[in-house]
Amino acid sequence: MKTIKDIFVIGKGPSSSHTMGPKKAAVQFRTDHPRAAAYRITLYGSLAATGKGHLTDVAILETFEGFAPAEIVWKPQEFLPFHPNAMKFEALDDEGNTTESEIVYSTGGGTIVYDGRKDDPHADIYPLTTLSDIMEWCNQTGKSYWEYVFEYEENDITDYLLEVWNHMRAAVRNGLRNEGVLPGPLNLRRKAASYFVRSRGYKDNLRTRGLLFAYALAVSEENASGGIVVTAPTCGSSGVVPSVLYHLQQEYEFSDMQIVRALATAGLLGTIVKANASISGAEVGCQGEVGVACAMAAAAASQLMGGSPRQIEYAAELALEHHLGMTCDPMCGLVQIPCIERNAIAAARAIDSQIYACYTDGVHRVPFDGVVEVMKHTGHDIPSLYKETSEGGLSKLTI
Repeated sequence: MKTIKDIFVIGKGPSSSHTMGPKKAAVQFRTDHPRAAAYRITLYGSLAATGKGHLTDVAILETFEGFAPAEIVWKPQEFLPFHPNAMKFEALDDEGNTTESEIVYSTGGGTIVYDGRKDDPHADIYPLTTLSDIMEWCNQTGKSYWEYVFEYEENDITDYLLEVWNHMRAAVRNGLRNEGVLPGPLNLRRKAASYFVRSRGYKDNLRTRGLLFAYALAVSEENASGGIVVTAPTCGSSGVVPSVLYHLQQEYEFSDMQIVRALATAGLLGTIVKANASISGAEVGCQGEVGVACAMAAAAASQLMGGSPRQIEYAAELALEHHLGMTCDPMCGLVQIPCIERNAIAAARAIDSQIYACYTDGVHRVPFDGVVEVMKHTGHDIPSLYKETSEGGLSKLTI
């Protein structure tokens, strides 16, 4: 199981799989083949179907500016076997003949996988790969999940998570300040600033919930406008974890180091799902993005509020279980409708899952690992038109 740094990636939105991943692959191919007369990039499957709305073409073409001409070929109906988000890079000579080519898959969260190559920048570092086994480790050692993370990550993990938190917090604050219309044909107005102002007029529970919505909307709107966000575990779900942690820090004055430990726990949960199932909306639907983000946030909140390892596991299980079957059906291929509102509702559900679990001793029937397995199979059973292709579901509505 890989480092949690692969779950928390800092970069520009609106999509980790459609923007961050392709850009990373483009930079690498350009570096490997700097003398090409021209480049051709073919996008397949879900990557092609919603690539324009996710700014995939912009991310790729700007990489080759100043080097050589580049063209993009779109093949949304053709799916390569390993993953729905596939692309082929070709280096061309002066006569347009292919001299070098490489197939790359963008598997979610900004991660790319090369077809036929085994090089991996991050080797497996965790000996245990299920939450049940790690929870047993916690029971035997008396330690918590974040301590398991710190046991195996490199010494810079604290500094890295502090940087992650600084970017998450900045995304919340930037999103609360910015107003206007988001880019794209939907002409969708930002709501975070108005939610924040209105929440101040309420008391107690309504105020708290309004603030939480405002924080989630703020990050998601920053993502949709191409701002700097942190994948958690993806760009499309990047509003959930920051909003929950920002809200709890504001309400209870948790220190940055306590937030870092909560992020470690959240990252561990996301890494477990990525290792045993998927965090890619193109592969398993939005349950793998917003659903997993909700589980990560619920676990982090439970830890901050004094939950035991079993209660933390229960909170995460509740959060993911109640997102099973969620489709990925963005309108116009944009990470706006229904993505932005889903982040806000998932943030509230994360808090609800934490509260529900804290009323129990943590003992329950359905394990988190079991839900991860069900999510994986459910995602594979969902037809492709409901998995980030914008060919079904809400994306077909006329508004």
